[in-house]
This record gives sequence, structure tokens and C-alpha cells, in this order.
Amino acid sequence: MSSSVLIIDDSVTVREQIIRTLESFNLFTRYYEAEDGLEGFKKLLSSPVDIILCDLEMPRIDGFKFLSMLKARPDLQDVPVIILTGMNDRERKIKGLERGASDYITKPFDHEELVARVKVHLKIKKLQDELKRSNELLLELSNTDHLTGLFNRRYMMEALDKEVQRSIRKGGNLSLIMLDIDHFKLVNDGYGHLQGDVVLHKVALQLQKELRSYDCAARYGGEEFVAILPDSSLKEAVFVADRIRLAVQSTRFNGQLAKLSLTVSLGVSWFSNELAGTVDGFIKQADDALYRAKANGRNRVEFHDPSIAARLTTIDVAAT
Repeated sequence: MSSSVLIIDDSVTVREQIIRTLESFNLFTRYYEAEDGLEGFKKLLSSPVDIILCDLEMPRIDGFKFLSMLKARPDLQDVPVIILTGMNDRERKIKGLERGASDYITKPFDHEELVARVKVHLKIKKLQDELKRSNELLLELSNTDHLTGLFNRRYMMEALDKEVQRSIRKGGNLSLIMLDIDHFKLVNDGYGHLQGDVVLHKVALQLQKELRSYDCAARYGGEEFVAILPDSSLKEAVFVADRIRLAVQSTRFNGQLAKLSLTVSLGVSWFSNELAGTVDGFIKQADDALYRAKANGRNRVEFHDPSIAARLTTIDVAAT
């Protein structure tokens, strides 16, 4: 596995000495050098590293200022910094550690001590990175529906609440689509629940394909799905909903499901603070539209028009 180090020191001799020492132990595959904190910070932005060795006394931007610049960047705060300082600089060592340095090496440094300290912080960095990846995976799993790969209902509700609050603050467009697979019970009864899971997964894929990267698709429960469309007018959301309907209707299956003809019904609502007011009210509008689509023959899109008080307007789609 490749690893890299950034050495910041205004002395060419010191930098070369450190590199020779580290190279003799094959600790890194890439070595970056900088004469001061400013050059080091620029190199760090273009070439992320695993560890930094930084002198304190340097022209232009010294080690303390470099540590402050590092602290201001959340994406760089996990990179360990070993400061290089003189034998008698007790106060400067303490100041460096208080500014965010992980450790220090006194100059002139002992080669074995340098290698030992670098190894320790590389190991800590590796463990931290592994823990971070594990936490990210756990977060992803906690937000994801295991069957479809879409977000789950809990995450969807949190995301919708944030979008509703944003719409209230800024007055932007926000639309919601609710989708239900028509006669899904017949799929489970006729083909079995394992094949029913195949159908759910396929519908989820078609839904995701028709959405933008910043839209949020989630499994609401059972055979119901939800799509949150930020910055989308009612007209735009209805267009997307019908595109989803047609995509599902055109879906073909293999094996036991080869003869299955699948359709979905969809309800669309557009957020209006005056009429919906709350997340629950917003969802109810879409759910009412979906119920209307089911009652009027399925395989169709219906939407709630906030410009006509409490009235649902229908887009009739001829079932094929």
C-alpha cells in the first residue's frame, strides 16, 4: 500500500537527512519537500499525505502558522504532524503541541528515534482511517434499505424535513413523488416472495435511473417508494413521475418472471407552506394523490395542485 510524507524545513540538509533516514526503512513510497509553511500547505492541498514533519523556525510562514492553517481545514485535521525543534525549545514544543501537533523530534535528531516516532504515528493514522471507514460504512448501512439499495424510510423522513425547512426559509421549489407497485400482492402470491424481492429491486433501479444525482429515492415501506425532488416545480415533478411510470411499464424480466407485466401508480405533491405546512401534511398530499391514482384505474399519475384549494387534479394516462 502506497504512503507519503511531507517534510517542511528551510534547510535542504535537514530535509535530505530525513529522507535518507526514512528511505533506509522503506516507510514511504512518495516524499514531498517544502521550504516553509506556505509551500508545504500548497503541496498538501494538491498531494494528500499520511504524515508531516514540520520545522518551527522558517521564513514567511513558520510552523505555528502552518499548524493554524491545518487546523482550519477539517479535511486535513487527521494528518499527524511531528514538529522539528531545537533541544532547548521546551516552551516552543509545548506551544506546538497545543496548536495541534501530534509529537515532536528534537534537532539534531536521533535516526532511530525519528523512525520509531514516525512508525507509531503511521500506525495510529492507519487505525484512525480504518475506524473512519467503518463508521462511514455503518452510517451508510443504517440509512440504506438492504433489499433495494435505496435510502430507508428513516433517512427519507430526515432528508424531507431538511428540504421542507430549506423551502420555507428560501421559498424554493420542492416536490414529492409517491409510487406504489400495482397488484404487487399478486406477484408475491403467484411467484413467491423471493421473486417479489427481484421485482422490488428492479423497480428501485428504474426509479433511481430517472432521478437526478441530488434527488433522494427511498423505499417507504412494502411496495411503496418515495422520491424527493428539490428545486422542482409541480410540472417538472409530474413529468418525472410519468417518465418513471413508463420506465417501469417497459421493464422486462427473465426466468420465472418472463411473462410478468408490471405497472405502477404515482402521486405527486408540491410543497406549499400555506397548504401543506408540515412534513406530514406534504406526505399526505402525495399519498392522497397516489390513492386517487389507484382508485381511478392504476398505471397513472395524479397530483395535488396547491393553486386550487384542496382539489386533486388528474393526469389521465391511457394504460397500455
